[in-house]
Amino acid sequence: MKSIVILISGRGSNMEAIVRACASETWPARIAAVISNRPGAAGLAFAAQHGIATAVVDHKGFASREEFDAELQRVIDGYAPDLLVLAGFMRILTPAFTAHYAERMLNIHPSLLPAFTGLHTHARALEMGCKFVGATVHFVTAELDHGAIVAQAVVPVFAGDDEASLSARVLKLEHRMYPQAVRWFVEGKLSIADGVVGQLDGEAQSFS
Repeated sequence: MKSIVILISGRGSNMEAIVRACASETWPARIAAVISNRPGAAGLAFAAQHGIATAVVDHKGFASREEFDAELQRVIDGYAPDLLVLAGFMRILTPAFTAHYAERMLNIHPSLLPAFTGLHTHARALEMGCKFVGATVHFVTAELDHGAIVAQAVVPVFAGDDEASLSARVLKLEHRMYPQAVRWFVEGKLSIADGVVGQLDGEAQSFS
């Protein structure tokens, strides 16, 4: 039975999707805790309602990113996670933190990486006239929005799309893809070789 800790900063809709999938699909795993860097994060209430332990490590109470990450790591490790999942966790993590969870920390980013790292991905894609956009689940490394790609989802850009409509369409696929990627990890179905992630059963790592 694998232990999963999820980090959020707000509502955590991907966290909700993972929690529901873990329960309904009876993964060989449990969500040990949901942790936020913001005391008012709405996702904490959802987790508590589902019997999941919650914690807050408020980044505003620390003088440096390193001090915050050290305390966050201490709290996380209290739950002995096999996997750490970032679900809308809006903090840039230090190299020491990412090294500690190397190859056992996943993130989802709302673009087809390596394109459009960072913020405002959908707005930038529209400005560039992209015909397709999407989202990427990847292992987290010290380099922002890089790391071995586990899965990607692709959606078309329609005439008249704006940032809100595009984001909503991508998010629907995120809610399918991210739980599947987490399930692959806890079931031991992922391999990493030379920076490339494979699915050992040969399942498609693309979603549309």
